[in-house]
Amino acid sequence: MNVPLLDLSHQHQPIQEDIASAISEVVSSNAFILGQDVTKLEQQIADYCGVDFAIGVSSGTDALLIALMAIGVGPRDEVITTPYTFFATAGCIARLGAKPVFVDIDPISYNIDPEKIEEKITPKTKAIIPVHLYGQCADSAVINDIAKKHSLYVVEDAAQAIGAQTSDGRKAGNLGDLGCFSFFPTKNLGCFGDGGMVVTNHPEMNERVRVLRVHGSKPKYYHPVIGGNFRLDSLQAAVLNVKLPRLETWNLERQENARRYEALFDTSDLISAQKVQLPKAVYADSKVPNYHTYNQFVIQVPDRDALREYLQKKDIGTEIYYPLPLHLQKCFHYLGHKKGSFPQAEAAANNTLALPIFPGLKPEQQGYVVQQINSFFSG
Repeated sequence: MNVPLLDLSHQHQPIQEDIASAISEVVSSNAFILGQDVTKLEQQIADYCGVDFAIGVSSGTDALLIALMAIGVGPRDEVITTPYTFFATAGCIARLGAKPVFVDIDPISYNIDPEKIEEKITPKTKAIIPVHLYGQCADSAVINDIAKKHSLYVVEDAAQAIGAQTSDGRKAGNLGDLGCFSFFPTKNLGCFGDGGMVVTNHPEMNERVRVLRVHGSKPKYYHPVIGGNFRLDSLQAAVLNVKLPRLETWNLERQENARRYEALFDTSDLISAQKVQLPKAVYADSKVPNYHTYNQFVIQVPDRDALREYLQKKDIGTEIYYPLPLHLQKCFHYLGHKKGSFPQAEAAANNTLALPIFPGLKPEQQGYVVQQINSFFSG
């Protein structure tokens, strides 16, 4: 049996004609940059996230970059974040000449450990970037209290977490000063290329981001600040406008798949034998159905690399997010970290494996995945 890591056909086939029609309308309009499709998407995303403003940008990476630019991050500043995340989180800090300051993760949620943040704050600290990793919100209540105490900005890296909620029902993106989303095709809400969004409740931040995304110009050809080309294409916005109304259904399918994995693993003895640790919704509230949106379903296992090789031979797709934490990346050697500096992040990098979780994944495919994992550890 073949089980791919991701198969988008279940999502795309039922709406293929709608997407083709939306793209055709953009082609007919000849309005390919920004325009009414982007405006519509911005309004819909703002409503969905419960925020006042949303600004479409060219990618999730550029969403982070422009958000940091909007709060004035630059040389000699420090920004606190996690070393266990996609490269863009810290890369955007460094691109602006600022220093990424890493804080280890909580070993259960894989998100930044809020109890370790305050000890890293210095007079140079400008902001905190919590990452809502794999579709689960970081402990934003504690992080926001720390930020308020020290007059810091909070920029959410919610690239993997659109639709995720906290226990009080607030959605990712509405938990800090600015929230940043990615619409990369593998995300729960993905376009047909690159795309991103910045959301905020602050009018001044909304204005800054809008000016920065068009080379810092206002009015056109007059540049009070230096920005960049961070505009969202109309074609990508048109695709997202078709897909957004289905997001809640797709997130619920991912959650159903997660519960099925839990049941399958429970009957396999892999958990009781401590061979597999499943992801947990650490701060979940049963009244909030979309707490964890499972952009990835990540397990911890011994002999991770051998298991992955075994599953590949059985036609089961997997992925490692992320095999080398950021503090050990060559480009960040200048920060002076070594192996052992952030042990929980290093343990996650060494032991975690993402299993298929996409909407449309069949129960028999999930059963096959767990069966083969069980066979690996039994053999």
